[in-house]
Amino acid sequence: MDEVQERRILRARLSGAAGTALLAAVVVVGFGVKADLPLWAVVTVALLTAGPAGWTGAQLGRQRGLREQVLEPGETVVGTYTVRPPYTEHTPPAAHEGPQYQLQATTRGLQMWERSALLWRHPWPELRVIAEGPRLRIYHEGREAGTMLLEQPGAVLEIRGVAVRHGAV
Repeated sequence: MDEVQERRILRARLSGAAGTALLAAVVVVGFGVKADLPLWAVVTVALLTAGPAGWTGAQLGRQRGLREQVLEPGETVVGTYTVRPPYTEHTPPAAHEGPQYQLQATTRGLQMWERSALLWRHPWPELRVIAEGPRLRIYHEGREAGTMLLEQPGAVLEIRGVAVRHGAV
């Protein structure tokens, strides 16, 4: 990575950390004030909560920064959809890791992510996207790229609509 890319990822981490830490502190202060707790207790708990929340936000911001880094100039993200894993993990992922698999639709194509790792990326004109009930079947140049079971209701039809608008079959 060059210096510019590292700076972008650092900015994404800092914005994620600041946003989640501030949100956590505001929530704690709000509950503390509503419960009429002493100020020293509210501030202490808010600071103790802001640290882990900021760390979690930094991890999620890093993931967002890495994903933005692979976008081509002029390419924008249309939607990000959580894909159910093919098997259940023995231990559930920690909250700061986010969903294990995500499908990201952009104006130029479709990307499959496993947390911060890009598994594959294909442009819309080379894809064939088929909606089969709750499943999404994706073919790249005649070969099956994957069959996805998406968590969000209606996501299959939404991705199919995006695919048609951007030139997929």
